[in-house]
Amino acid sequence: MTTSTADPHGARDHARAMAGTRVQAMPTLPAAAVDAPDAVFWEETIAPAGYASRRIARGTRLRLVDLAGDACASMLLFNAEMPTERLNVADTLKVQWNGYLGAGRLLLSDMGRVMATILDDSAGTHDAFCGASNKASNARTYGSGENYGPQPNARDRLVLGAAKHGLGRKDVHPCINWFKGVRVTNDGTTEPQVGPFAPGRMLLLRAEMELVVVLANCPHVLDPRPDYSVTPLRATAWRGTVTAEDDPVRTATPEGLRAFLNTEDLFAR
Repeated sequence: MTTSTADPHGARDHARAMAGTRVQAMPTLPAAAVDAPDAVFWEETIAPAGYASRRIARGTRLRLVDLAGDACASMLLFNAEMPTERLNVADTLKVQWNGYLGAGRLLLSDMGRVMATILDDSAGTHDAFCGASNKASNARTYGSGENYGPQPNARDRLVLGAAKHGLGRKDVHPCINWFKGVRVTNDGTTEPQVGPFAPGRMLLLRAEMELVVVLANCPHVLDPRPDYSVTPLRATAWRGTVTAEDDPVRTATPEGLRAFLNTEDLFAR
C-alpha cells in the first residue's frame, strides 16, 4: 500500500506539516540566546556524534557549553582568508611553556599568529595531546567506527565539517579536545579525565582573526568506557570588539605579545 509521501503532493504536505517542529540538536534560526548579547549570530546544539562548522569574524566570542556533563568538543581552526594556515597544537603548547589549556591561554597557528584566546573556562579538563578518535580506534573500543554507523568517530565528523568550507581530509590537522582532559604523570603515563562531569561547564573563546571553526562531538579516543558515551554540546557565537592594545592577555608574556603582533600585522592596511 502506498503511503502519503509516495507522491510529490503527499511528500509536500508531510514536509509542510513538520514546520515549526524543534528537536534539541539543531541550529536556532534566527540565532538568539537568552543568556548572550543581542549580537548572537550562531546558536546551535550539537548532538552526540554530531558535528558543526562556521565561519566567524575577528573579535567574535564563541562559547561552548557541556550541557549534560559528557560532551567532548574536538575543534579545528583555520584562517578563513587563507586556510592553509591552521591551528598548530604543538606550537600552542611549547610557545606558552605549558601543556594544559585554560583561561588566559592562546591558540596559535602554524605561522606564529594568535587564532583565538581563551577568555573563560569553568571546566579545567581539556586535552591537547591525543587528537581525534578515528575509525580504527572506535572499532577497537565499540566494534564499529564507520562514519555513518552507530559509533562514528571524531576524525570523520571533522572531515564532514571541513568539507562545508571547501576543505578535505588532508586538511584535518591535530585537534584540541575540550571538556575531556588528559594529564601526563611524571613517568609519562597518560591519565584520561573523561567524567561524566557536572552539567553546564563552559568555555569562552575570542577569535583573533577571521576563522573557520569545525567541531565534532564524539567520545574521547582514550575514553575507557565500553559504551559509546557522549551528550549534547551547545555552541553560541556573538559579535564582539577586537582585542585592545592594553588587553591583559595580549601583554601577559613576551611570547604572547609577539604572536598578537604577528596577527595584527596580517590585518595592517
